[in-house]
Amino acid sequence: MSIDVSLLSQICEIAGAPGFEKPIRDLVLAELEKGKLADEVRVDAMGNVIALKKGKSSDKRSMAAAHMDEIGFMVTHIDDSGFVRFDPLGGFDPKTLTSQRVIIHGKEDVIGVMGSKPIHLMAPEERTKAPKLTDYFIDLGLPVEKVRELVSVGDPITRDGRLIEMGDCVNVKSLDNRVSVYVLLQALKDLKKKRKKPGYDFYAVFTVQEEVGLRGANVSALEIQPDFGLGLDTTIAFDVPGAKPEERVTQLGEGAGIKLMDASAICDYRMVAYLKDVAEKKKIQWQPEILKGGGTDTAGLQQRTPGGSIAGAISIPTRHIHQVIEMSHKEDIRCCIDLLVEAVCGFDRWDWSH
Repeated sequence: MSIDVSLLSQICEIAGAPGFEKPIRDLVLAELEKGKLADEVRVDAMGNVIALKKGKSSDKRSMAAAHMDEIGFMVTHIDDSGFVRFDPLGGFDPKTLTSQRVIIHGKEDVIGVMGSKPIHLMAPEERTKAPKLTDYFIDLGLPVEKVRELVSVGDPITRDGRLIEMGDCVNVKSLDNRVSVYVLLQALKDLKKKRKKPGYDFYAVFTVQEEVGLRGANVSALEIQPDFGLGLDTTIAFDVPGAKPEERVTQLGEGAGIKLMDASAICDYRMVAYLKDVAEKKKIQWQPEILKGGGTDTAGLQQRTPGGSIAGAISIPTRHIHQVIEMSHKEDIRCCIDLLVEAVCGFDRWDWSH
């Protein structure tokens, strides 16, 4: 079964920096409403979208979290020539900013470009130094009066990028983590289409502010208090020239990633065993994932409930993460959807005592 590239494009291309997720949240709410995908849908005070799909039993609660926010920036200063300075919202490698187009979401959306000192004017020692975020500014091509009319300190900034298909892959800015938003929506669609019922009440949560510290997942887990938690996020596929086998983390085309650990969570061994068993019985291609740096909403689901939850994660292998050319394999995305659907439908049938 193929993926819906058109819907994935909409989800990835729409804006939603940390703390400013309203555009992507509105899209998620529209999809949930259009398809009547959940029994209850609400938005909490922080902006998380919580969709409840009632299960065969309400004795326990299961939860999956996919964060809606993308890495972005915030306007911090407009100089007397109309150039904009900014601070990051999320983690950036400064060298990836060169030549980027961005959108400042002010009184209206304004296109800008990331500028820096031309190489022609750099001293020899400057050319060998790694760039810093402070080396960059945003050029809107407008006089200062117009910039100040449209843009204010505190406005969010997102990167401009369109989704394209490349061979068996999709390529776009913000697959991290919009591809997981797509996976969670599609899983709800598949549950309805196939008339499958979750084992326990299933909370599909589209979280906010993950890129600045798992903040939405923390508060939603505190409220829902899941017994079983699944983080949904991208992970690194470092299967490129120069990568050592032990550095690869995952590979494109090798299936869904079943997380073993990352920098914020050691996945519960029972959840890892369960996901592997589901994948093997349902003939869903999978690969193990250990990520030495970086964390996901999994940590919030695991730790922000009294006594903790049995938590793990399904990860989508992605090349070029936190750049505007993020790439995932369409079959890996499909495997993640299938694994999520089968997992939430079987929580009540697994022996969690061992």
